[in-house]
This record gives sequence, structure tokens and C-alpha cells, in this order.
Amino acid sequence: MHAYITPQRQILDPKDMPRWQRSPAYKEVSSFVEQLSKSVEGKTMSSDYVVSPNVQAACQLLDKTEGWVEKHPPDTSASSRFGNRSFRGWSAELEKRTPQLMADMLPKENHDAIVELTPYLIQAFGNATRIDYGSGHELSFVMWLLCLCKLGVFDPSDSAAIVLAVFRKYILLCQKLQRTYNLEPAGSHGVWGLDDYQFLTFYFGSAQMIGSGTVPAASIDMQVVSDRADDYMYLQGIQFIAEMKNGPFFEHSRQLYDISGVAKWEKVNQGLGKMYRAEVLGKFPVVQHLVFGSILKL
Repeated sequence: MHAYITPQRQILDPKDMPRWQRSPAYKEVSSFVEQLSKSVEGKTMSSDYVVSPNVQAACQLLDKTEGWVEKHPPDTSASSRFGNRSFRGWSAELEKRTPQLMADMLPKENHDAIVELTPYLIQAFGNATRIDYGSGHELSFVMWLLCLCKLGVFDPSDSAAIVLAVFRKYILLCQKLQRTYNLEPAGSHGVWGLDDYQFLTFYFGSAQMIGSGTVPAASIDMQVVSDRADDYMYLQGIQFIAEMKNGPFFEHSRQLYDISGVAKWEKVNQGLGKMYRAEVLGKFPVVQHLVFGSILKL
């Protein structure tokens, strides 16, 4: 019988980066993200795709965690612009209840793996001490999804539903947390980063846009965005930025503004895939908090 273990941090120093980039986990994460992107090429949020019972169960788990936001309203006495400390109450609830949520979601034969799966989910929504969120937390969620695939909870035919149902629900929940608790952007590159919080919204979202009839230049036209955001993750991501930030788009979101000048979505998607490997998987400050066990190995 497989012995599952509590995963631990293993990228403790920039000198560990070559080991990470040569590891089985790196190859699996990198291929998984690429495969998910391919699975939603040309598909809108309302396209037909198969939703298996296990995908449904993952969506229900996220619905339950979203329900806790009302139990932990923002602390109005806090003066800080970023980082409302009520987020710590929501996070404590997540930490306490995740093992049971996983038990409710998983088939009986996978219950032994809960000890190994739990940390990936707990780390997927932000850091309760720093009250921040960034692409490393998003990556932790992807690693949780990948573990579920490796365990056979999801199978390859679930790929489109993993993005359009599970990941989409996760992003909307993260946006709710960012909006409610003013989470600090973790390790933000400021105007030169792709986005303060998410990356894969735009990578997967650019795959959806292929063949959509909407050119990249229209992705920052706020009328187009508002008309089509419900159908395309990329446009919904742009809409969220416009809601959260003031001033001209080209000033606060230079990278996404520049991307709108690319002629074809295929090129955008290819470029974002490379950028993800370099700027997220390839950066020590982002990956130093990742954990590894027996399912994803360094």
C-alpha cells in the first residue's frame, strides 16, 4: 500500500532552483498547465463539456469555502488599505475544516492521501500571516489539481471541466477574497508584472480566445470586456483589474496592455506559456513556499 506523507518545503535557497527545474514535479506541473491550456482552446465558459461527479464534488468543496466569507466579515476598524485581518479568521476555518472537506469530496479509496493533499489546498488562497496572495498560491491550487489527477480522482477527459468549472470557480472565490479582505499582492512586480494576483487566468483564458473572432486588441476595449466577460476567463480577468484599479489601463497594467498589440491569440498563448515557466516556475521567491511529498516529488 502507498505510504502518503505530509509534504514539506524543499526549495529553501536559490541554489535549490536547478534541482527543482530538473525534478519530476517541475516536468509534471509544467506539462499539466500546458495540457489544461490546450484542453480549453476555442471553448467558451458555456461550451459543452463533460462534468464528472468528482469534478462536481470539487466545485461543491469550493462553494462551501466561499460560504465562510459571510461568517468572517471585514474588520471595519482596520485602517490599513491592504490586508484586512478578518482574512485570518477565514483562513483558520480553511485550515481546520479542509481535512473533512477532502473526506467529503474524495472516494473512500483516496482517503489515505488527505494528509498529503491538505497543505496544497490550504496554501492556495493566500498567506494568513502576511494577508497576501500571488501566483505562488495559484500554483499551489494547480498542484492540488495535479495530485487529484495523479490519484485518478480526475481523469484526462476531465481536463476542460477542471479549467472551466473548478479553476474558474477557484478564481472567482480568490477575487472575492481579494475584494473583501484587500489582500496584499504577494511579490508584485508592480506595473511590470502580468497581474498583481493571477497568471493562469490569462494563460488559460488566451487559449479560450483562439478562434473566438475577438482580436487581442479588443481585449482592453471595456465595452467588449463587459459584453463577453462571462464567456471568456481572459476578459473577466481584465474586468476584475479595471474594477480594482484606478487610472488608464496602459499605466497600471503595462504587460496586458502590450499583449493587446499582438496580432493573434495563438501567439499570445504561446508567449504566456513561456512567461509562466520563466516568471512563475522559474522564480525562487514564487516557488520557495511549495511543498513536496510522495505524489509530487523533488
